[in-house]
Amino acid sequence: MIIEHRTFRLAADADEAAFLAADRRVQAEVAPFQHGFIRRTTARGPDGRWLVETLWFRDVDATAAADEQSAAVDALHECVDPASVDVVRWSTLD
Repeated sequence: MIIEHRTFRLAADADEAAFLAADRRVQAEVAPFQHGFIRRTTARGPDGRWLVETLWFRDVDATAAADEQSAAVDALHECVDPASVDVVRWSTLD
């Protein structure tokens, strides 16, 4: 199993409500339909950074999903500062 740990900040001109709406759309319309998807959750840190933690069956599934194109994904990306994005994938030991 793969744990994808994605942290980022919102873009300077991003509206938090718009980001949360876009995130809900990705959660409902995109993520569950990706091959190898297990679970996804979003969290906000006290320093203004955000975290999206996604579980995948295999790394190839996570890689394929990163290329997903849709209106929901585009709306989410518009809210995120691309220079702040950091993605790390971890392989579980069990």
